[in-house]
Amino acid sequence: MHTIELQLSDAEATDALGAALARARPAREAEALHVHLHGDLGAGKSTLARALLRALGVEGAIRSPTYTLVERYPLAEGGEAWHLDLYRIGDAGELEFLGLDGGEAVLWLIEWPERGRGWLPAPDLRVELAVEGEGRAAELHAVSAAGQAWLAALGAATAGYAFAADS
Repeated sequence: MHTIELQLSDAEATDALGAALARARPAREAEALHVHLHGDLGAGKSTLARALLRALGVEGAIRSPTYTLVERYPLAEGGEAWHLDLYRIGDAGELEFLGLDGGEAVLWLIEWPERGRGWLPAPDLRVELAVEGEGRAAELHAVSAAGQAWLAALGAATAGYAFAADS
């Protein structure tokens, strides 16, 4: 299974997908997992990231990194999740000054990754979100072996759930 397509009827369905992604996330290996979140403004990228982080046990405020560019959240299992929003950067070279080279990140959630092309790690999972009627359409693409394992676990976890998965 390399792709999962989902119809998300409302914000609660987006939250449910974030929680399902957290539950299906592969065990941490030597490398961090990288998720590239694509979609227009208002497509649900931050909503999905927030739901995933909450399901991973992040407590307190989960802020959108729209103006700070990066927010870091400690995880109960150890390490940090980094949530990046690159919408406001003018040049990918600006990423050099964000201190993103530390090894403490075990999960990267990157909104507008195309703006950091050439400076970002390759994705394990690429998520494309689009407004569709009152809800959202989501396409999840595995890009690496870790991404394939993640989607396989997600497909098993979401079978018969509130949204339908297609391979």
